Amino acid sequence: MFSAPDPGLFRLRISLRAVLGIGLAVAVCESAGLSLPASITGGLAALLALFTVADPTVRDQALTTALMPVVGLPVLALASFLHGVPTARDAVWSAVVFAGVYARRWGARGHALGIFAFMMFFVAQFLHAVPDRIPQLYAAVGLSLATAFAVRFGVWCIERRRPLPAAPAPPAGRGLGRPATRQAFQATAACAFAAAVGQVVSHERWYWAVGAAWWIFVNTASRGETLVRGVRRVVGTVAGIAAGLVIAVPLHGAPVATAALIAVCVLGIFYTAAPSYSWMMFFVTVMAGLLYGLLGVLHPGLLGLRLVETGVGALGAALAVALVLPVTTHTVTDHWVRRALHAVHDCTAAATRRLAGDAASEPAARAAELDVLLGRVRLALAPLVHPLNPLRARKARALQVLALLDECARQTRGLAAVAADPDASHDARLTAACHRVETAVEALLGAVPERAAGASRDGAPGHHPGAEQALGHLHDLERALVALATPLRGSSLAQA
Repeated sequence: MFSAPDPGLFRLRISLRAVLGIGLAVAVCESAGLSLPASITGGLAALLALFTVADPTVRDQALTTALMPVVGLPVLALASFLHGVPTARDAVWSAVVFAGVYARRWGARGHALGIFAFMMFFVAQFLHAVPDRIPQLYAAVGLSLATAFAVRFGVWCIERRRPLPAAPAPPAGRGLGRPATRQAFQATAACAFAAAVGQVVSHERWYWAVGAAWWIFVNTASRGETLVRGVRRVVGTVAGIAAGLVIAVPLHGAPVATAALIAVCVLGIFYTAAPSYSWMMFFVTVMAGLLYGLLGVLHPGLLGLRLVETGVGALGAALAVALVLPVTTHTVTDHWVRRALHAVHDCTAAATRRLAGDAASEPAARAAELDVLLGRVRLALAPLVHPLNPLRARKARALQVLALLDECARQTRGLAAVAADPDASHDARLTAACHRVETAVEALLGAVPERAAGASRDGAPGHHPGAEQALGHLHDLERALVALATPLRGSSLAQA
């Protein structure tokens, strides 16, 4: 968890940019004479703009960021006007939850805007916002988003040098067959449960339960993924509360020390988000404690209440994924494993065409696509390889699948590198080896979309080191695919 790979220090640079952008946003709000609650709202808006926007191109990222106030400000105003009308407030928030999750069907932009709308409603509860605060809150959100925009796309545009990988398209479907639709109903049910039970636990801090339930559904697709995320959220919250008792409570809201520690928490949130959800929640919980310290309401009982409300939200999420239109782990896992195997075939075919002289063929792009898909496979298999999974046989099969798919990815990357060599040559053995790989994929999935046609060049077979290296990668790839037949053809990897 501490030494997760960070090629090119990409995550570290994004984390440092977040500290800079959020710090500047809060400084701008303070310089404008806005109140502390308004500055906190602005800081949260900047954090969301830098954290949730993940479109593959810089232009799309800029457009999504520009749309955030269009989506978020009306929700913030509505939440403020409904603050004193609990029944209408809860009903409207349920509608925001449903729309925010359903928007994920439109990809990264819908995902980011849905989160922003939800969090604008959440921050209104967090700050007990009322209508007379709206002008200051609007000013804070506008100034902060503009500052975050300037930092991300002007001062420090990391993505211009290294574009974000395109997220794989979610499983297709219509109506209730579309995952985003099913999850919208699940999240709405979970948040409604969390709101009802959370208000029984605390009339003041009930919204914590709703926030916990919502975030458990972010970046999950199956029942197993959601349950694992709920467990990790509780673990991170417990650790964050323990740290908060030692760090945040003794500070009593001291401004300078609190601001420095909040900057450390922001760095931790961004840096650990990808490799460890538990560590991200640890930093989120510590930061929440520090913010309550700034507001002058922090005490040990408040941190204990946060843990109880987080448990309520996790329970609501668990009940929702079990009872409301459940999506099984097996269904999601099967989809992404198949997508990964098709990507293996596509990369092999592209490499063979490149070695046969087709300069337009791009095996490296196919290999990069496979790496992205493997990340999604790991997420889908996370419930099966979790230490708390008591089903040891299924866990062993899942680990075997991951190991063999990783080997496939390693060999396809090597094959793509060989094919990129302008001096690499082609002989008939490469075509034969590629066809054997395609046959192995067909044995696992059925027919593949196309078979690579490799016209041989003139030259003595086997005399060029590029051809020999390519053959080695193809042979190892074939062996890994054949080995995959055992865990994939056995009993289902998951039944839950």
